[in-house]
Amino acid sequence: MTNQTDPTGDVRLTGISKTYGAFTAVHPLDLTVPQGSFFALLGASGCGKTTTLRMIAGLEEPSAGTVSLGGQDVTALPPYKRPVNTVFQSYALFPHLDIFENVAFGLRRRGLKSVKKQVGEMLDLVQLGEQARKKPHQLSGGQQQRVAVARALINHPKVLLLDEPLGALDLKLRRQMQLELKRIQTEVGITFIHVTHDQEEAMTMADTVAVMNAGRVEQLGSPADLYENPRTTFVANFLGTSNFIEAEVDSRSGEEIVLKAGGGKLVLPEARCSAPAATGGKVLVGVRPEKISLTHADDAGEIPDGRNRITGRIADSSFIGVSTQYVVDSPVCPDFEVYAQNIDRDPRLVPGAEVVLHWNPAHTFGLDAAQDADAGVEEAA
Repeated sequence: MTNQTDPTGDVRLTGISKTYGAFTAVHPLDLTVPQGSFFALLGASGCGKTTTLRMIAGLEEPSAGTVSLGGQDVTALPPYKRPVNTVFQSYALFPHLDIFENVAFGLRRRGLKSVKKQVGEMLDLVQLGEQARKKPHQLSGGQQQRVAVARALINHPKVLLLDEPLGALDLKLRRQMQLELKRIQTEVGITFIHVTHDQEEAMTMADTVAVMNAGRVEQLGSPADLYENPRTTFVANFLGTSNFIEAEVDSRSGEEIVLKAGGGKLVLPEARCSAPAATGGKVLVGVRPEKISLTHADDAGEIPDGRNRITGRIADSSFIGVSTQYVVDSPVCPDFEVYAQNIDRDPRLVPGAEVVLHWNPAHTFGLDAAQDADAGVEEAA
């Protein structure tokens, strides 16, 4: 097993791009995936993520740029000469071979006679040791998926590529398999590059996520960093839900920017603003629905000082078990969303009620107001 700091498993894409005639599927991008990491390419269909994966695998030839694996330029190498294996959504298992022989296939093709120990270890890793003599059709979708992973891993690739591997599974099984794949990756310690359109899947499994949009990497970072500090409206909307208020820069106070919005003032930490913030300039102020508290207007005096606050009227509410989701009509934002945990529900918080929305300024982020506040909303649906 390769050491996590060893660059032999690094995947480096340098200026890589792909065009089909006049259409650019992937604009020139630079990307480094460190050895031993679980890396996700996340985006809506048509964003270029699968094309990028196929260029790493050698199944697609780049129009420009280079692919390096472990310091070796493999751009001109055919797929079978690259130290990678791919697991597809369809699994592509051999229906006439039992599970043992499906997993042993790569070893037998290389002429190895003694495969029992290696195959047994691999089936134990994916927790299918007792299913060894069954045929693929006798297994569930999740089990077939694990066979496909075992068959790929037994070749000891430096990198395992996963193309929407959980797309065919139902929600409950998909969630189980997310944890299962993460466990397998942690145990074997090799680089996994996973393509998905499912935000929850990427955030559950990956150490690092590259959010792709229209052939470009929009933002790269840990799931928590992307969620808490989105740098574009697309990322803010694609990963969860965001409320946006268009505000004007009023002044600066130490490391904080004071903004005017709808007659009131909002505070934004300067470190959380990725937009130019000159006095008089416009900024899109963002805040996630679960960061906001909802207080009935009659109790507004009890709200602690120092919190950002706006007023509004509840337009709609939906009880969804763990939380109640409110839509609030406010002078600064017509459809402000608030998710309140169902702990102590205030019976006065019903449609028509006058309320104050308030939150810690540290949970506010600022984006360039020239962006489309709805970018990424439809893609995430």
